[in-house]
Amino acid sequence: MPRTTDRLPSPYRPETAIVAQRLAALQGALDWAAAASVAAPWVRAVRENPPPFWAMESLLKEYPISSAEGLALMRLAEALLRVPDAETAIALTADQLGRADFDGAADSTLARLSSTAIAMSKHFLPGAGQEPGLMAKLGAKTVVAATLRAVQLLGRQFVLGQTIEEGMKEAASARKKLNQLRFSFDMLGEGARTDADALRYLASYENAIAAIARTADPARSPAHNDGISIKLSALHPRYEDVQHERVMEELVPRVWTLCRAAAAANLNLTIDAEEVDRLELSLDVFEALAQLVAEHCPQWAGLGLAMQAYQSRAVELIEHVAALARQYKIKFMCRLVKGAYWDAEIKRAQEQGLPTYPVFTHKHHTDVSYLACARALLDAPDAIFPQFATHNAGTISAILQMASRHGVPFELQRLHGMGEGIYREVLKNPLVACRVYAPVGAHRDLLAYLVRRLLENGANSSFVHQLADESVGMDELLISPLRLEPQPSLPLPADLYGAKRANSQGLDLAVASMREPLLAALASTPVPAVAEASTAEVDSASAQAVAAFAGWNHTPVAERAATLRRAADALQQQLPRFCALLLKEAHKTWGDAVSEVREAVDFLRFYANDAERVMAPTTLPGPTGESNVLRLEGRGAWVCISPWNFPLAIFMGQVAAALATGNTVLAKPAEQTPAVALEAVKLLHAAGVPANVLQLLHGPGETVGAALVAQPGIAGVVFTGSTQVAKIIQRALAAKDGAIVPLIAETGGINAMLVDSTALPEQVADAVVQSAFRSAGQRCSALRLLCLHEGIADHVIEMIQGAAKELVAGSPAALATDLGPVIDAEAFEGIGRHLTRLHAEAKPLLPAAAPATTLPNLIPPQMFEVKAIADVKAEIFGPVLQVVRWGGDPMDVIRQINALGYGLTLGIQTRIDSRAQALAAAARVGNVYVNRNMIGAVVGVQPFGGEGLSGTGPKAGGPNYLHRFCAEQTLTINTTAAGGNVALFAGPALH
Repeated sequence: MPRTTDRLPSPYRPETAIVAQRLAALQGALDWAAAASVAAPWVRAVRENPPPFWAMESLLKEYPISSAEGLALMRLAEALLRVPDAETAIALTADQLGRADFDGAADSTLARLSSTAIAMSKHFLPGAGQEPGLMAKLGAKTVVAATLRAVQLLGRQFVLGQTIEEGMKEAASARKKLNQLRFSFDMLGEGARTDADALRYLASYENAIAAIARTADPARSPAHNDGISIKLSALHPRYEDVQHERVMEELVPRVWTLCRAAAAANLNLTIDAEEVDRLELSLDVFEALAQLVAEHCPQWAGLGLAMQAYQSRAVELIEHVAALARQYKIKFMCRLVKGAYWDAEIKRAQEQGLPTYPVFTHKHHTDVSYLACARALLDAPDAIFPQFATHNAGTISAILQMASRHGVPFELQRLHGMGEGIYREVLKNPLVACRVYAPVGAHRDLLAYLVRRLLENGANSSFVHQLADESVGMDELLISPLRLEPQPSLPLPADLYGAKRANSQGLDLAVASMREPLLAALASTPVPAVAEASTAEVDSASAQAVAAFAGWNHTPVAERAATLRRAADALQQQLPRFCALLLKEAHKTWGDAVSEVREAVDFLRFYANDAERVMAPTTLPGPTGESNVLRLEGRGAWVCISPWNFPLAIFMGQVAAALATGNTVLAKPAEQTPAVALEAVKLLHAAGVPANVLQLLHGPGETVGAALVAQPGIAGVVFTGSTQVAKIIQRALAAKDGAIVPLIAETGGINAMLVDSTALPEQVADAVVQSAFRSAGQRCSALRLLCLHEGIADHVIEMIQGAAKELVAGSPAALATDLGPVIDAEAFEGIGRHLTRLHAEAKPLLPAAAPATTLPNLIPPQMFEVKAIADVKAEIFGPVLQVVRWGGDPMDVIRQINALGYGLTLGIQTRIDSRAQALAAAARVGNVYVNRNMIGAVVGVQPFGGEGLSGTGPKAGGPNYLHRFCAEQTLTINTTAAGGNVALFAGPALH
C-alpha cells in the first residue's frame, strides 16, 4: 500500500519564507566576515599555485562550459566512448568540434594536447553532410582516435579507477602523501532500468565492500575507515514512490545484505541522495534499515544518508533523521551536499505545474540552507556524525568556525578530481579530516557522472568556476550568502507562460497530501448516464445552433474569452472530480488523468487568449484616401467529434476553439466516454456559454455522427480519430450541396523513433517505454516503430525488454499501475488480431499477452522485431511496438518512414546535432522530438498535428489553429467620398 502520510513538510513552500527561517537559525551562530578572512589566503594560494592541468578548475578556466569549446568537450566526453562504429564516431567528432575553435587555447599542457588531438580535426574531419574520400577517412579516423584518447585521459582525472582494486590502490597512494584522507568509493552507473541491471549493481557493491573490508580495520570506527556510497535507484528498476510496496519488499533485503557486510568490517555505507519525489520513499527504506541495524548490529555507527541542502526541507530532513537515530538508539553518518539534480527539479516542477519549486532558485539561498543544515548536524552529536561535502572556501571556513564552537567530531568531503587546490590549503591543519568521494568504474560508465559534474561546477555562479576566473575579485568570490532575495530567480511554474496565461496546476503524486483529494473523489464521484440522441434531436439541435450563431458571433470576443477563462478556473478547481471520471470511464491511470485535466485547462486559456489576438481587426497598408481593415468572424455551426483516448482534453480543445471564434457547437463525444463530455458541457454552461450555443449529442458515429455531418446548415467539422473515419467524413462533406465545408482532421500515425549509435541507451529505454506503452499505447502520438542502429540494437532491445517487464498492467485505480486495460472489447479483439499476425510474421521480443482474467481487456506491453520498415503497414492502437534494425545512412531511414504515408510524430535519438537537424528537416511529420519521449505535447509549447495520412492541420494548441474556424472579411472605405482627402490636404507636404 502507498504511504498515507508524509514524514516531512511539503516540498512546495515559498522560497522566501523558508530562507528567512534558515537565516534566523544562523543568527549568532556564524561570523561570516571572520570566515571570509580565513578563506581568503586559501583562495590566493590556489590562484598563485594553480592545481594540475586536468583538475576541474583548470579545465573550466581553459574551456568554460558556456563556450563553444567547453560545450564540444562536454558533448564528446558524454558520447564518444560508447560509439561502436567508426563512421558514427567520425560524424560525432566532426559535428561537435566543427562548432568550436580550439586553436586559440592558452599555452598549457591541456592546450597543447587539444592542439594535437582536437584542433587538427578542422583539417581532416569531413564537414557535416559530406562523404569523405579514402584519404580523408584515414585522416578522420586518426583524429577521432586522438580525440578518444583525450576524452579517456579526461575521464581518468575524475574516476579513481576502473575497478575497485585499482581505485583502492590509487587511494592508498594518495593517503601516503596525506594521512588525513579517507575515501568513499562510488561504483559508477545509471539507475537500473531492468532487474538484471539491479542485480549486476548489487554484485558490484558486494564485491566492492568485500575488497574494502580486506584492508579495513574493524577495530576502528567507520569514521576512520574507507567506505562505500550506494544508489538505491541502481538497486531496483522501479525505485518510485508509487511502487512503494514493491520497493519495500524487494529493495530493502538487497540493501540489508550490503549493510550487514559493511557492519562486519565497520565501514561507512552511505545512501546517496536522489530526486525530490523519491525522498519520502528513501526515508521509508532508511528507517527499515535502521530497525534492522538496531536489532542486529546496534554498535555499528556506519549507516549514512546523503542530504541535499538545495531542497526546501533539508533542515527538517536532518531533524527527522536525528529523531530516528534517537528512537532506535543508534548513530548515523550524514553527508551534507549542496545538490546534484537542480536543473531536473526545476524542469519537473514547471512541466507538472507544481505550486513552487522544491529547490532554491538563488545559489546563495542554497548556501544559506547549507549553513543552517550544518548547524543542525552539529547540534545533534548524539545522533549524527556530520560529513560536509563542499568545494567552496567560504563554506569550508564557516563550517570550521561553527564546528570549533560546538567541539564535536566531523569530517570534510570533496569529489575526486575537484577542489584539490582549496583542500591542499585547508588540510595543512592536521586536525581536519577529509573524505574523498571517489567514483570507480569503466570509462564508458562515467559519462553521465562526468557531464553532471561539468555542468554543476561549470555554471557561472559556481565557486569552482569563479575560483578559476581571476577577474572575479576576492570580495565577490567570498561575498556573504546571508541575505534574502524577495523573489525567486525564476518565474514560478504558474507563471511559466507570462502574465497573460496562467499555467495549469498539477499534483505531485509522490506527496501523500496531494493524493488525498484524488482518492476521495474516486470514492464519491458517480459516472452519470447519458442518453443517446435521436434523429429528431439531431435535427432540432442543428437548427438551434444555426439560429444561435448570429448572437454568439456578435458577442464581443473579450466576453467569449472571459467565459472560457471562467470555465478553465472551474475545471482547475474540480480537477480531482474530473480525474476520477477519467479513471472510471476511460480507464486512465492517475498520472494520465491529472495530465489530461491540465491539458483541458490549458486549451481553454490558450484559445481564449489567442482569439483576442487573431480576431483583433488588422489595418492594412494601401493608397491614400481609403482605409482597409481585415477582420475575422465565426463561420457558423460546427460539429466537433472527439475521441475516447482523450475524452476531456481533445473534446474541450475542439469546443473551446470553436466557441472562442464565435461559432456555435454541436459536440459528439466518443461512444465509450460520454459522461466526461457531459460534465464538461455542464461546466461550460455554468461558466456562461448559452445552452443553444453548445449542445451535446451522444451516440454512435454511424448514426449520430453521420447525421450531424449531413446537416445542411453545418459550417465546419473538426474531427480526431482514425484515418478511415476521417475519409468517410471528407467524402460526406464533398457530396453535400451548398457551401464547401472545411474539415479539420487529426488522425493516426505509424510514429517512428530513429536511434543512432551515439544515443545513451538508458535515455532511449526510458523514452521508448514511455512513448510506446504509457496510456496502454492509446495515444495518437505513441511510438509504433523503433528503428535501432545495428551497432547498439542488441543492448538497447535487452534494456527495453527488461524495463517493459517491470511495468505494472492492472486496475487504473491503483497508484502502482502503469497501464490499464484498453478502452473496450472491440479494441481488445482488434489488437489481438494484429498480435496473432505478428507472432506469425515477426520475432516476438516480449511474452505473449496473457488472456484476460479478473480484469477485462488488459494487454501487457508487446514488442516484435520486423525485417523492414515497409513491413509496418498499419497503426496498432495499443501497447504494441515493432522494432527494426538499420545501418548505413540514417537519411535513408527517414525516406523509408516518409514512404509509409503517415506524418504525425517522429523521435530522434542522437548526440550529433547537425544530424538531428538534417533528419528533422527531411521528415514529413508534424512533430519531431529529439532526445526525449514522443508523447505529452503541451498546449502552446508543442502545437500538435500531422500531415499526409495523419491529418489536415492546422496544429491544435498552436498559433494558426483558430484561423481555420474563421471567415475573413476585408472592409474597404473610400474616405474621400465626402468632399476629398482631408488627411492628405492637411499633411506636411503642402506646407
